[in-house]
Amino acid sequence: MATVELRFSALPEHVRTARLVAAAVARRAGVDESVLDEVRLAVGEACSRAVGLHRRGDVKGAVRVALIDQKKRFLIEVEDEAGLDTVPSAGAADGAEPDEDALGLAVLTGLVEDLEVTAGAGGGLIRMSWPVSADALAL
Repeated sequence: MATVELRFSALPEHVRTARLVAAAVARRAGVDESVLDEVRLAVGEACSRAVGLHRRGDVKGAVRVALIDQKKRFLIEVEDEAGLDTVPSAGAADGAEPDEDALGLAVLTGLVEDLEVTAGAGGGLIRMSWPVSADALAL
């Protein structure tokens, strides 16, 4: 099992780099070409969420992205260091608009079939995976 790990400061300009690296590693791992846009979008959404949580809570730590090539699945983990108190409630403060965080999670749910979102006092973790094509398994 090969793993590529990125760590970046919680700045929006680094999200694009994470998306590009994730798509390249997914392609090399054997994820079907038709799914690469979903991978790219999902990583962008998960990293944007992590950056937003860091900035909202004034957290100075890094965002970690692990790209893991398993035998039959390609796994991506996006981890933030923002604690539970930085995770917003389900609605906006004034109740007028849905929260960005809730929208981001809804987008991820639509993009990723195998999705797990956890949060704790030390930060949150989004775990996503996609199947590796049968052709890649034969190599």
